[in-house]
Amino acid sequence: MHRCLATLLVDSRSRPGAGPCRGFTLGEMLLALAVSALLVAIAVPSYQSALLKAKIGATIADIGQIEMLISHYEPQNNGALPPDLATIGMDAKLDPWGHPYYYHTTVTGTGNGVGRKDKNLHPINTDYDLYSSGPDGKSVAPLTAKPSQDDIIRANDGSFLGVAASY
Repeated sequence: MHRCLATLLVDSRSRPGAGPCRGFTLGEMLLALAVSALLVAIAVPSYQSALLKAKIGATIADIGQIEMLISHYEPQNNGALPPDLATIGMDAKLDPWGHPYYYHTTVTGTGNGVGRKDKNLHPINTDYDLYSSGPDGKSVAPLTAKPSQDDIIRANDGSFLGVAASY
């Protein structure tokens, strides 16, 4: 048994000639460092993945909340959609990455966003587009474009809420 471990287990005053511990060897310290580095290498990607999923979930919830406010606006205004998010008080709302939410009415073409298109370049909604530009903050009209793959979108007139790459 290592002398320092024995010293911890047995009171050194009860053992004649027992001296103080000399400390850890270089090998022991390197082994502890290697184990710590391995644990960090495993934990950090898992944490980042969980954090991304949480942000995507929060974005989907925000889009659902904005969608609900729009649905309350329509009957009070003879079925008309709001011209922009400011009309329903959501223009200052930011997604979890600090970017604004984008809104575009397909009938009047108003709002701060652009009309979104699927892989066949057909509009993904007949009423309005509502989306976040995702973690990269970049977005273009076709969902198949690389900058749009991480966007969180509302599609099929609200039947789909999720990541554009999954649509």
